[in-house]
Amino acid sequence: MSSDVESFLCDYLQTTHFSIQLDESTLPGNEALLLAYVRFVMGEEIHEELLFARTLKTDTKGESIFAVLSDFFKEKSIPFTNVISVATDGAPAMVGRYRGFISHLKRIIPEVTTIHCVIHRQHLVAKNLSDRLHQSLQFVLNAVNKIRSNALNTSLFTQLCDENDEDFQRLLLHTEVRWLSKGACLSRFYSLFNSGQEFLGSKDPDLKKNLINFKADVAYLTDLFQKFNELNLQLQGDSLNLITTKSVISAFIGKLKFMKGNIGRREFSQFSNLSQVECLDEDIQTYIQHLIALHGDFNTRFEDILSMEIPPWIINPFDETEVENVILQEELLELSTNEELKVTFKKGYQKFWLQAEIPKKYPVGNHAKASHSVSLIISRRKKF
Repeated sequence: MSSDVESFLCDYLQTTHFSIQLDESTLPGNEALLLAYVRFVMGEEIHEELLFARTLKTDTKGESIFAVLSDFFKEKSIPFTNVISVATDGAPAMVGRYRGFISHLKRIIPEVTTIHCVIHRQHLVAKNLSDRLHQSLQFVLNAVNKIRSNALNTSLFTQLCDENDEDFQRLLLHTEVRWLSKGACLSRFYSLFNSGQEFLGSKDPDLKKNLINFKADVAYLTDLFQKFNELNLQLQGDSLNLITTKSVISAFIGKLKFMKGNIGRREFSQFSNLSQVECLDEDIQTYIQHLIALHGDFNTRFEDILSMEIPPWIINPFDETEVENVILQEELLELSTNEELKVTFKKGYQKFWLQAEIPKKYPVGNHAKASHSVSLIISRRKKF
């Protein structure tokens, strides 16, 4: 059955444009695995499928990654010209100017659109911590590891939580490859903060003291990473495109500036846990400086998306919009009088442009749409 599914997918990709996302991962046995996902339009809907998972036999350089993809395309008779856009994790092996995978691909498809995975970018921004906040985070992770890494400690801590009538009985581990886990780990730890201090009293008094001294930092990080997790979830979904991504990122950047101003006035309504902890002026300045750094990092890492110009007619082709391209202007005028299409537009602009009749009736407009909407479909990867 799996071979039939693969055969159907490859046969379809031979005759349609699609976006591809590549991710190189290392397995526990130190084997390098290359994963390739494709996203395409079929039946007026967007579909995402795993194309292949193949081992990189020698190294993980850009040339080797390109060779694996090239061999697969040759084996399945998929033309490179059908690739409209590529998303990667931004690693040097992928985006290196001379030897990266993208440089090899652009020799065959010069016009291909490339993008750095937006969730990966958001994850990199979230790792931007000052020395003090990083140290406070390590105190939390050390406490969690001390309890969870030992079976006896885990059992004793569970019993303690039962005796204290806690809502939860166990802590959550954090791992870097699961991008939502840091926020979940902090949230669970803070909800069990008092039980954690009681347990560490006899196990590690120094760690307990550090956690108490930096409880405000733990509360701030817990609140902030909850917001990062909410942003992360907004950047996932089969219907996500870069137009939506720009809106989500722009809104979050605005919120960071708003949060900075509120914390400076000691207004903690956006930080529910921090509002319950005593904060010194030194703490407030630390959090303000961190939010300023995050604001700048977001603007830098998402500069390409934030500066992206979205033609108004893509969002609403029925508005009276003038464009420089005369033929495109004629098509838009004709489209604006199509009463049947107006009905389907109520389902959203993305559903509207995915209709099969659009490229047939309006080839110029569809070409512009394709480069803006379809080619930029894969803008994130799923990691939970």
